[in-house]
Amino acid sequence: MVRTEILSNSSPIRVSQKDLIALSTTAKVIPLDAVNIRSLQAGSYISPFKGRGMEFDESRPYQPGDDPRNIDWRVTARSNQAYTKLYREERERPVYVITDLRDNMHFATRGRFKSVTASYLASCLAWAAHHRGDRLGGIIFGNNVCTEIRPKMGRRAVLRYLHSIAEHPDWNPSHAMEHPNQYESFLKAITALRRVVRPGSLVIIISDFLGFRQMCNAMLAKLSQHNELLTISVNDPIEMNPPPPGTYRLVCGDHERSIETYSRQARDEYAAEFNQRKRELSSFFRRYGIHNISITTDQDPIDAIINSLGRHVN
Repeated sequence: MVRTEILSNSSPIRVSQKDLIALSTTAKVIPLDAVNIRSLQAGSYISPFKGRGMEFDESRPYQPGDDPRNIDWRVTARSNQAYTKLYREERERPVYVITDLRDNMHFATRGRFKSVTASYLASCLAWAAHHRGDRLGGIIFGNNVCTEIRPKMGRRAVLRYLHSIAEHPDWNPSHAMEHPNQYESFLKAITALRRVVRPGSLVIIISDFLGFRQMCNAMLAKLSQHNELLTISVNDPIEMNPPPPGTYRLVCGDHERSIETYSRQARDEYAAEFNQRKRELSSFFRRYGIHNISITTDQDPIDAIINSLGRHVN
């Protein structure tokens, strides 16, 4: 399989445009147009992704997990149970894929760099949008460079997006080391996103969400009111669970550093900090009806996204 060859033979620390292009066939099986519907009729389907650029189709009884904002109050008032509105998606829906390539993404202890995993995911989702007939746009951002791509249709739009990923300057460690600021670079990307996105769009953000703070929260919450948002959190296993007691060598370009993890208190504080950040993110996503998928660097990113989009995501 082409996908298997790409994942097994490619570099774990950066991507090539050739490999990203080769993922086109694989992306045909990604159910981007529906999260939990496995049987679709071409040209006519109801999607659980509900934006404001959709056409009302029908009402059905409210089910746990439905967006309360879509309750059909008129039908509910005439019956003894709650009903929710279902929408039929408009064709040529804009899809924005936001890919994080900041220096904190160029890291892994297992599998491949978070930046590489994010790039593979972004490429497959870009191809999936193309195969579905959507307009593709997005943002690719690093420490200092934020590339905005206006949504367009066709294969050329995907190739332009993949080229912007593969040639982004933050793949160069010397560039990535220049004045990194996780919060400011993330805020710049979200600010640009809010400026270009139109109501009724599907917005996909792929990141480890380091530096995602109050101002970013407010902007993303505003975007979620009129667009469907899907977030994909990419983390390395060592970020989720501290390593066993020992001495470890970290390498970043020409720089090396050794750390010791013998302190039980330090390991516990490390784990508590990550779990607290994870809980805060999950709570924020749930509050605003933002779908979230978690993927680790040692997973097959394509299998992970296919399996996750085949069911409701939280």
